[in-house]
Amino acid sequence: MAKDYYAVLEVTRNATPEEIKRAYRQLARKYHPDVSRESEAEERFKEINEAYEVLADPEKRAMYDRFGTVSPNSGMGGFDFGGGFRDPFDIFAEVFGNLGGFGRGGRTGARRGNDIRTRVELTFEEAAQGIDKEIEFQRMETCTACTGTGAAPGTSPTTCSDCGGSGQVRRVQNTLLGSFVNIVVCPTCEGRGNVVTTPCEECRGSGNIYARRKKMVRIPPGVDDGISIRLAGEGEPGERGGPPGNLYVQIHVKPHPYFKRRGDDVVVELQINVAQAALGSTITVPTLDGERQITVPAGTQAGTVFRLRSLGVPHLRSNGRGDHLVVVQVAVPTHLSADQRTLFQQLSETLGSETLVEEKQSFVDRVKDALGL
Repeated sequence: MAKDYYAVLEVTRNATPEEIKRAYRQLARKYHPDVSRESEAEERFKEINEAYEVLADPEKRAMYDRFGTVSPNSGMGGFDFGGGFRDPFDIFAEVFGNLGGFGRGGRTGARRGNDIRTRVELTFEEAAQGIDKEIEFQRMETCTACTGTGAAPGTSPTTCSDCGGSGQVRRVQNTLLGSFVNIVVCPTCEGRGNVVTTPCEECRGSGNIYARRKKMVRIPPGVDDGISIRLAGEGEPGERGGPPGNLYVQIHVKPHPYFKRRGDDVVVELQINVAQAALGSTITVPTLDGERQITVPAGTQAGTVFRLRSLGVPHLRSNGRGDHLVVVQVAVPTHLSADQRTLFQQLSETLGSETLVEEKQSFVDRVKDALGL
């Protein structure tokens, strides 16, 4: 784990969202670079905001608790699972309501666009083996009618008279941290430096419109339920020349009728009859690579686990694959024909009666050992 975000915010791992937000507010006020005189205040402030951005988001927090990071596959080419952090001063402004501009929320420079999320559903096999999948999502895009100016075609925005086109005005603000003279966003033009007098009919003066888009996405082999894939630059457009946001594609894997996943191993339970268990047999088992045959030796007990090497799920962050584990269960017949009943009675007479067994290891423990749990 690169960083302990819980320690950064000075909360426990089972802290509630309210406790996390309260801790963030206290620490962010304390270490804000405009207030704190400590030499490392700005770095501490950035670290606090990074921790809050992860722990305040249920999806990122769940991924962090599971993997110890929000980018467990950051080394895989263009895929980044949940990574990327926003400007800490933007987070501060969101939590504190910008405090009239305090916290650099009044900056009028380029601003990165918003991130968006969508969801894709995969079968067990698709998640394990990888697939090209078409996704559909909605995002805000630059209006084509006015090319993003917000002004009706044939007209242009006019320079804001309140800020003279700078997008900023000076304000004296009394805050929880004292009195400050701040340069804040001009409330008339909202930092753009110009005013639209004749709005575009398509976007109603905003410069942006909502559009639905489809895109083919390469899902790498080995993804698991809950992972998010980052598509850089596929989010909403930035403001005032800023870069676009990212699109996060959250993976949902549908349950399989008989395959179960344990890490990168695939586990399947298979029933054999008592004759196969006692005499031994060659049985056919399903795997991700098709059917395979395994030999069940004579005297096989219920709960025996057979391991087929490198037939499991591909490792997401390295080469190789997990294993395919077959847990054998012995099916005791509940309905016997007259001939079968006669044969079992004859067999029973040769096997003797019940005996007490000193248990050295339980069935559950044997399975756990075999699965490496």
